[in-house]
Amino acid sequence: MNADIVHYLDTVFSDFEPELKARLAAESSLKKIPAGEVIMRTGQYFKYTLLIASGKVKLYREGDDGEEAYIYTLQAGNACALSMICNTRQQTSEITAVTLEDTVAIMVPIQLMDNLMQEYKSWYYFVIDNYRSRFEELLTVLDSVVFKGMDERLEFYLKNQVKNRGTKELFMTHSEIANDLNTSREVVSRLLKKMEQNKKIQLFRSHIAWL
Repeated sequence: MNADIVHYLDTVFSDFEPELKARLAAESSLKKIPAGEVIMRTGQYFKYTLLIASGKVKLYREGDDGEEAYIYTLQAGNACALSMICNTRQQTSEITAVTLEDTVAIMVPIQLMDNLMQEYKSWYYFVIDNYRSRFEELLTVLDSVVFKGMDERLEFYLKNQVKNRGTKELFMTHSEIANDLNTSREVVSRLLKKMEQNKKIQLFRSHIAWL
């Protein structure tokens, strides 16, 4: 039994029942992933469901021309609901995921999924809650795209990043933001300057500070 997995299960996934923790500790593995590494690619099959023990992971869609559209961010205590769907149905992923910072993930083998759902209520509710949370996040992103202008989308995006990263200091380039919002760097730079004039942010050479 992996002592590190036991530690993360006790501290990050404390709602799991003791029997479930013991099962996961005995049959799962722990993976340490450096910042900036792609851990999930479009068209890929998966052998594991990821439980995020620490760190943050960005999920996004890739267009035919290489453009990116931000979906949401996973952090400690979350699981990749999309990987659960792909795993149980043996479908390929339609999203890409990259670590925003050094991340630790508990790798739960695909063959455990059906048994865990049937045998442990805490796992069943955990999976359902992850589906619900991710669906609500997708609806929020959809609302911002359909009903808001680019200036409102940018402000919503930055607020989300502050919330997900747990800091008001956002070390992101204008190009990275433009990729996530599927627009041009010039548009993002112009709107960021406008937000700075309105005292909502402060721009630095290396980062953006939310005020």
